Amino acid sequence: MSTTMIKAGIVGGAGYTAGELLRLLIHHPQVEIAYVHSKSNKGNPITQVHTDLIGDIALSFTDQLSYDIDVLFLCVGHGEAKVFWEENPVPDSVKVIDLSQDFRLDAEGNDFVYGLPELNKHKIKEARHIANPGCFATCLQLGIIPLAHAGWLQSDLHINAITGSTGAGQKPSATSHFSWRNNNISVYKAFEHQHLREIKQSVGKLQPDYQNEFMFLPMRGDFTRGIYASIYTKIEQSLEEVQTLYNTFYEDAPFVHISEVNPNLKQVVNTNKGIIYLQKHQDTLLTISMIDNLLKGASGQAVHNMNLMFGLAENTGLNLKASFF
Repeated sequence: MSTTMIKAGIVGGAGYTAGELLRLLIHHPQVEIAYVHSKSNKGNPITQVHTDLIGDIALSFTDQLSYDIDVLFLCVGHGEAKVFWEENPVPDSVKVIDLSQDFRLDAEGNDFVYGLPELNKHKIKEARHIANPGCFATCLQLGIIPLAHAGWLQSDLHINAITGSTGAGQKPSATSHFSWRNNNISVYKAFEHQHLREIKQSVGKLQPDYQNEFMFLPMRGDFTRGIYASIYTKIEQSLEEVQTLYNTFYEDAPFVHISEVNPNLKQVVNTNKGIIYLQKHQDTLLTISMIDNLLKGASGQAVHNMNLMFGLAENTGLNLKASFF
């Protein structure tokens, strides 16, 4: 493992994902934060925006870019990363990890590797540019891709998943306002959530003959962070065969754990873990998959990708305890 410090820059430093990324990188033993870029917060101390970091970081936001770094994290909004990429020619010497959705789908001229470590670990190690997966996409793929890898998907996938309010980003909206969100629940983007595109892309590569429907109902929860997904589909194999498949598929995945008992969301909040539980009723397999949307679903996964790109142990800087009490 390299002992050289990795110099990191962050663009789009004021949002939730940047705040979580900073929290992780500050305490990462092999990272030095070179700068945090934010035009709207130029000159302001980072702790004025990310108040949880008081005492941890003395830097202020800057509106200047520098490529005297080893890795650049793009934490800008969806659509803004592509604009940044077109306007700012990042040299090949700088590795880039984009946390937006702009480069997740295969397209001509797109050399970004899809950054789901449990799927593309070896490609990530050799990549210069990484497209970090979406939060729902991460959670759902962890529950689905072992079946696709084995070619066992044979009928429609029915998915119900609920996410915390931080999944909507930091900018206030009608459905993230406390008085609306508290003691409330609702469905949104039924059957057509944007993360389905990257999920279908991955499943299609693993099991090209699978042409069935993804019946996805995303829900807004009255809590701040975490995603809890229940996925069910008809399957021929026994529960024991499925459990063996998942344990084998994830044996080299340090953050994915197959639970023998029905888990709860608090087990993953404030961690980079993905927890999966499997149950079968007659010919229907139920898979429960859960993650923290800001960590395993965003910033923690970005750090995991960085670790792979720089030859570090995968769990470096990511050994976090769940906020259980």
